[in-house]
Amino acid sequence: EDQSSEPAAPPSADDGLWESERIVSDAIGRLMVLWGFKRNMGRVWTLLYLSNEPLTAFVLRERLQLSAGAISMTLNELARWGVVHKVFRQGDRHDYYEAESSLWKMISRVLRERELSEVVLAIEAFEDALATLRRREARGDGSRIETQRQRIEQLLELARLGRSMLDALIHNARMDASFSTYRSRG
Repeated sequence: EDQSSEPAAPPSADDGLWESERIVSDAIGRLMVLWGFKRNMGRVWTLLYLSNEPLTAFVLRERLQLSAGAISMTLNELARWGVVHKVFRQGDRHDYYEAESSLWKMISRVLRERELSEVVLAIEAFEDALATLRRREARGDGSRIETQRQRIEQLLELARLGRSMLDALIHNARMDASFSTYRSRG
């Protein structure tokens, strides 16, 4: 999108960032950092998620007071994760963006592509470590080998449990679309 040719008042530009948008986008931004993502990814996604219509990069830039480069990089990263989609409007040369609205779809993708893959790598590493210990047994140092074998087996068991839990969560879990359970606690 050619940022220099954006109109001074793009479509959907209103009074800027609402206080409710600031509060939620800051909270989601902090959560994103906690999960190992960039803060601005959470802030940009939140504005798109809370919007009743797709927004341009210019509107996002103006509301969040970020540079064109920061917005562009953030939108590209969010698109790679599948949590932001480009929307085309007939007869309009601007690129519009909207957030993935299925929270479960987003969460399960991150769990599958990031957490689950790391757990699988850990399982493979623990299995490799046990194999090297078996080869070393012939050379002696039994008590050290036995301690490591027991402890690596515990780590392997925990990692396998984690994989099973993530698999079950990704493949079987459903979100309560009404969130009534959560409202009644508040």
